[in-house]
Amino acid sequence: MRKYLILITLFLYLGHVTAQLTYSKEIEQQIKQVENSLAGRVIINGKADNIVDRMAYFHVNGISIAVVKNYQVIWARGYGWANEKEKRPVTIETLFKPGSISKSLNAVGVLKLVQDNKLDLFKDINDYLKSWKFPYDSVSKGKKITMAQLLSHTAGLSVYGGFPGYDAKSKIPTIPEILDGMAPANTPPVRSLFEPGLKFQYSGGGIIISQLIIADVTQQPYEKFMYDQVLKPMGMTHSFYRAAPPATDKLTQLASGYTKDGVEVEATFRHYPEQAPLGLWTTPTDLCNYIAEIQLACQGKSSKVLNQKMARLHLTPYIDSDAALGTFVQERNGEKYFFHDAGNEGFRGLYFASVEGGNGVAIFVNSDEGTIILELLNSVASVYDWKGFDKAVNVNTKAIPDSMAQKYVGVYLYDGNIAEVTNGKDGLFFWTQGQNCKMHFTTDKDFINIEFPSSKSFILDSSGTVTGYSRKLNGKEFPPAKKFTRIDTLRTNKDQINAFAWHLLETKRFDEAIAYLNRGLALEPNDITAAVYLAHCFLFKNEYDKAITLYKGYFGAKKEDQASLKEMIKQDFESFQRNGFDRALVKKASGALGL
Repeated sequence: MRKYLILITLFLYLGHVTAQLTYSKEIEQQIKQVENSLAGRVIINGKADNIVDRMAYFHVNGISIAVVKNYQVIWARGYGWANEKEKRPVTIETLFKPGSISKSLNAVGVLKLVQDNKLDLFKDINDYLKSWKFPYDSVSKGKKITMAQLLSHTAGLSVYGGFPGYDAKSKIPTIPEILDGMAPANTPPVRSLFEPGLKFQYSGGGIIISQLIIADVTQQPYEKFMYDQVLKPMGMTHSFYRAAPPATDKLTQLASGYTKDGVEVEATFRHYPEQAPLGLWTTPTDLCNYIAEIQLACQGKSSKVLNQKMARLHLTPYIDSDAALGTFVQERNGEKYFFHDAGNEGFRGLYFASVEGGNGVAIFVNSDEGTIILELLNSVASVYDWKGFDKAVNVNTKAIPDSMAQKYVGVYLYDGNIAEVTNGKDGLFFWTQGQNCKMHFTTDKDFINIEFPSSKSFILDSSGTVTGYSRKLNGKEFPPAKKFTRIDTLRTNKDQINAFAWHLLETKRFDEAIAYLNRGLALEPNDITAAVYLAHCFLFKNEYDKAITLYKGYFGAKKEDQASLKEMIKQDFESFQRNGFDRALVKKASGALGL
């Protein structure tokens, strides 16, 4: 029912938007083409989707998009609701929280200081840090970390990302406390995982260090330097970095974040002192101003912030072939593009732009579901004939017998990762890596998912029993996935069991989740995440006393991490409440645990 309610309100709203902001007849025709040509790598049964249907399908409340052509923003448009309850529409001035896209603008700030001879990209970061020093140890093997390594994620540092933020009642840690993982910080310390300069290892923690360096070198608040020296000169005048929730006068301009099921999240108004990795608020139009300025600077045709040398460094891979200084680069059939994607709780985003030729797009959604972003990217690339993008391939699908479909249901293992096939209302679904995708069959055995690039085919033995599925990508065969039933022999990549157990927990299959978590704890007895998930399962199985005993046992065993452990459980509880779990049970457990 919710899908159809969204569909109705979107139809009503889109008519209002179109009347609200119009362009030339030519541009309006192009916008209409983009809106009606959404597709991934494939088009199912010859019919591309339109934006209204896909927003309803994915339960996406709001979208904002802006397009760059010939180094200029040629159109921007908002769709749906910035806040569904308030019926407040997305406009081109609605502010989104684009998460890790913040890192690209942060890198521009660093490069500006390099350009002004206040930093050296290749010197020890401790030469510039004043309020805190990085604690080198034997892991770094005597090698020093540089700014270039921080920006390209090649410094060998910990703390991938996933910063949970702090609610208004929490004590907010300083940046040095966050970097040392000291209370009241709720994330681990940022430390060396391996020697710097060895390889790529994504680290939001390393980007926090660059934030502190900017503040220490300039002796200014980070957000002030970034606005005055980076955002404002590039025409990003609606954008800002901010650790606290935006000021009261901005609240009506903000998009509220939502889960994949369309439930509003509280993260929109959390405190995020980690500004450089995820603290930017912006619009697609502002972000397209950044795109166009960097493109022009690389051509030597503008220098509002960076000169040609620095702009090119910004887009040049460093150590890793895909990671540049604050951006990622991709070659598509000989054409080079730069981009960064993003995912905060309740928000997803992407900018994608050509290094040459002046093309680009920025897209935000206020949802945890971001698949529609890639479909819009492909639509824009098709309408404007971007070089290097392959045209979507038409795939004709067929229905398979229920008896055959039931054989495919089960759990599979591929490359150390877990996948699951389940039977849903609209057919079979394929889950892996946190995504649950509809399976489109082209024969009784062969299927594709729009969200994943590989084609797959189920493997049956001589007796007709399904043993796994084959995988093929761009004509190359990969080792097949194997179907398994014995959990006691399972071995996977790190965190895969926890991820699958969380999926089972979210879908309220508590006994199955318990079986997998027990296996995970047998392999890693000190895995606190698995232990907490296990307590969650018993809680929602209504084995309340057992769950509380387990939670309190973890607090006792991890006294030094008790504050961060409580914060982790608290945020899990908030997620359960948003997703329809027993609120009374959560409230009772929260009180017993002093959350």
